[in-house]
Amino acid sequence: MRAAFEVARVFDGERLLDGPHVVLVEEGRIVSVEPGVRAPDGWPAHRHDGTLLPGLIDAHVHLCADSGPGALDRLAHSDAEQVAATIEASLRTHLAAGVTTVRDLGDLRDAVLHWRGGGAPGLPYVVASGRPLTSAGGHCWTLGGAVNGVDELLQAVRERAALGADVIKIMASGGVLTPGTDTTKAQFSGHELRQAVDEAHRLGVPVTAHAHALEAVRLAADAGVDGIEHCTCLTADGVRLDDELVDRLAGSGIAVCATLGSDPAIVVPPEVIAYAARAGITEAALQETAARLRARGVRMVAGSDGGIGPAKPHGLLPRTLEEYVRSGWPAEAALAAATSVAAHALGLAGRKGRIQPGRDADLLIVAGDPTRDITTLLEPVAVHLGGA
Repeated sequence: MRAAFEVARVFDGERLLDGPHVVLVEEGRIVSVEPGVRAPDGWPAHRHDGTLLPGLIDAHVHLCADSGPGALDRLAHSDAEQVAATIEASLRTHLAAGVTTVRDLGDLRDAVLHWRGGGAPGLPYVVASGRPLTSAGGHCWTLGGAVNGVDELLQAVRERAALGADVIKIMASGGVLTPGTDTTKAQFSGHELRQAVDEAHRLGVPVTAHAHALEAVRLAADAGVDGIEHCTCLTADGVRLDDELVDRLAGSGIAVCATLGSDPAIVVPPEVIAYAARAGITEAALQETAARLRARGVRMVAGSDGGIGPAKPHGLLPRTLEEYVRSGWPAEAALAAATSVAAHALGLAGRKGRIQPGRDADLLIVAGDPTRDITTLLEPVAVHLGGA
């Protein structure tokens, strides 16, 4: 199958190629990206007066969760058929929003591992961790990944690797959605984290750490993790992000996913807002942290935390990018965080995230120019998986 896309401009994953371009696709791959207004003879043409860019990559989702109240807690009572139906529905919602690749960072009973790669025709490519590793009674313990001590931690890492997990997810701190955990404190010691990371790396699997607490961020960085989710840097006295830590994160190449963005149509209950505020998690604090991290050279990727509740539905990633821009990011940097930079962090740099010859023809077309108005992403004109 071959096709030509005649568009007003291209964002190639790193920069805007302004002016008319023709992108040629054959057998699911991009074969040419050239300035021009007309496709060569023999190439069926799709004409759009808009921007073509790589399909978006959401680097932090929970496909098992249905975006309803208490979505993660309710999972423990779901059977395999219900979970599979939710995963498929979640993937379809992401695709409709222009997301062609997702990284699932916490499921029930390793259910998402069965959906890895492009094994489900017509659905986004899936990178998956399986059950997240957590402490006894720790954040998301109901998903079945609780461990106690180094031996159990190492055994869990080996089990995930044997099942084919693309990444190990470890809950290095408590989380807002799990009562009884503390977002300002670490859940594992530095020694435990280092042992887990070393074992995962020995097996060829990267590690990303959920870390709201400043202590957990520091311990995760010391342990040599490949990624940090949230990176909120909370203490009992609020957010404390010092330049020395930021520079360490930048120098290490750790990929940080700030998980900003929420559905503006959802009215968050006052008690939830109050709880988050007591924990030091406010929109202003999150935006300021994300802006400082990017400005000082930390490798930032885009992830929505989609599925965990009504304010965090699947398909939210365009709102995440909108909030990155509201935080002071250039639009090109926000777009790169959801395309080329995310592809590299997910181990897909040779296939996804760029409009270049040889890459998968996962394409998103929007009506306007997202480098000038990021909200054009909210209404995709067309989404193509492998050119289809």
